Amino acid sequence: MTNFKVIIVEDVPLELKGTEGIIRNDIPEAEIIGTADSDSSYWRLIKQQLPDLVLLDLGLGGSTTVGVEICRHTKEAYKDVKVLIFTGEILNEKLWVDVLDAGADGIILKSGELLTRADVDSVMGGKYLVFNEPILKRIVDVFKKTVSRQSARQEALLDYEIDEYDERFLRHLALGYTKDQIASLRGMPFGVKSLEKRQNELVQKLFPEGNGTMSVNATRLAVRALELNIIDIENLHPDEK
Repeated sequence: MTNFKVIIVEDVPLELKGTEGIIRNDIPEAEIIGTADSDSSYWRLIKQQLPDLVLLDLGLGGSTTVGVEICRHTKEAYKDVKVLIFTGEILNEKLWVDVLDAGADGIILKSGELLTRADVDSVMGGKYLVFNEPILKRIVDVFKKTVSRQSARQEALLDYEIDEYDERFLRHLALGYTKDQIASLRGMPFGVKSLEKRQNELVQKLFPEGNGTMSVNATRLAVRALELNIIDIENLHPDEK
């Protein structure tokens, strides 16, 4: 790793001292050219001397959005500057997404192994999306659930002999569309009468043993399709009209 310049953005003195210690002890190639405890002090610093890396905490002055905006504006104004998030926001997953959308090169959570030389080396070497163990575990957990859900859906489509039009019909029922509205969708080659017939056929498929003493209306059919993973509640969207 060649020598590089870094600005640390951190508003908690004790944590700043710890971060400075990690860099000075483990990453001698890094020259700390300044530290900032607010967005205003950060912008003054970066205008005086451009760093190669900004090590950015997100929770500045009790606000998490300040850190996200610092990241966004830094990447917009200085595209070659690396921004590595080093934050104690270990449970705020929405904030992780926000800062990644803002262009962050990676996120290191202040948990577990903390900041390592390997993390910084990866970012400075051009690797994008550098994470440490806590966030990696969460990413893998979500990935596994997503794959399992997709697999269950594919099996359900086969088991219940659901074709493309069945899926579209059920998905739009779940979105609250009427049969008249569904029949008017582009690429839906069925009129209302045909959709009524298709609905009856789907009731037979999804309720082979009936629904007790209750009849199955469009709402109950759509809910059943969600229960069986035939349609995905996290990907409910209408087709183009």
